[in-house]
Amino acid sequence: MVGAGVLGLPYAMSQLGWGPGVAVIVLSWIITLYTLWQMVEMHEMVPGKRFDRYHELGQHAFGERLGLWVVVPQQLMVEIGVNIVYMITGGNSLKKVHDLACHGCRPIKSTYFIMMFASVHFFLSHLPSFNSITLVSLAAAVMSLSYSTIAWAASFHKGPLPDVNYGHTASTTTGNIFNFFSALGDVAFAFAGHNVVLEIQATIPSTPDRPSTNPMWKGVVVAYLVVALCYFPVALVGYWVFGNSVQDNILISLNRPIWLIVVANLFVVIHVIGSYQIFAMPVFDMLESFLVKQMKFKPSRCLRFITRTTYVALTMFIAMTFPFFGGLLSFFGGFAFAPTTYYLPCIMWLAIKKPRRYSLSWFTNWICIIIGVLLMVLAPIGALRNIILQAKTFKFYS
Repeated sequence: MVGAGVLGLPYAMSQLGWGPGVAVIVLSWIITLYTLWQMVEMHEMVPGKRFDRYHELGQHAFGERLGLWVVVPQQLMVEIGVNIVYMITGGNSLKKVHDLACHGCRPIKSTYFIMMFASVHFFLSHLPSFNSITLVSLAAAVMSLSYSTIAWAASFHKGPLPDVNYGHTASTTTGNIFNFFSALGDVAFAFAGHNVVLEIQATIPSTPDRPSTNPMWKGVVVAYLVVALCYFPVALVGYWVFGNSVQDNILISLNRPIWLIVVANLFVVIHVIGSYQIFAMPVFDMLESFLVKQMKFKPSRCLRFITRTTYVALTMFIAMTFPFFGGLLSFFGGFAFAPTTYYLPCIMWLAIKKPRRYSLSWFTNWICIIIGVLLMVLAPIGALRNIILQAKTFKFYS
């Protein structure tokens, strides 16, 4: 549940301001907890059947064909988007480690650090299944909690900058509005667990007397308490310390104590290595299934090697070409995460459960749908503008 998107929350706060920033993060936490509860409840809503994949639930709600077309493209965008952002995150963190640990050394291009990070995945991507990366996944979970704690604790220890400014960064009203839109996507990116929640629930034993819903919901509540303990301190303390001068990755803004910031960035690297694989595995499965079933390729190790290597190389190339962590975080947060996290579960709930019109459930779901759709439309607009502005002065492959 705790992803690298937490590192962008102080920057989102700097674009939103104290009042709107806190309101947006709290509202997102409540809405995504509600939609997560809906997915847990819908997992076994049909007696004797479990919806173990997001698209299976979509097919039940919208029909066999339409359900696939509604859900699968959204999931693919989430998974590919996360992989691109995590390539950039891993490369940036490696560069930060180098710059801090080897002060005065000759600067190395960010592009090379992204390539170093990608080299690990050229190996890991050929492991056969999720079970092969269990230890990597466990390490990733521990690391995410650790670097989140270091981020806010080190910021708190540093204290506010002498000239800290909490005003807007843009000089025009138009610029501030677009930055506000972009910040909404940064927040949305931080809440990403919905894409795998049904797969997780599928691993829990279930009987008519003891359905998986109860233990799963307890797990969700614990996870969301941990999310609150990580996200709110990082967002609030990070903004309190740096104001509108905070970087789009809070750990890039921190420099002391050197050893602790180095450790935190190494934790980020370990985390995104595991998380990259978690999000890449379903893409590998889809690509290989498409090539074998639709394109009639013969299943072989060679096909597997070429497919996975090509995918890693493609995400590496895009990350090297457009290494805009903040812009891409916001774009994918709005365009990809908002549908699967904020409003698709509500639409499915209305289609399957059919709550009485104008009831509390009916109103709640429609409010979530409206907020989610606005987020999906507005966040990418602000993000694309920021990417274009950054690209104007950016030297590619630098």
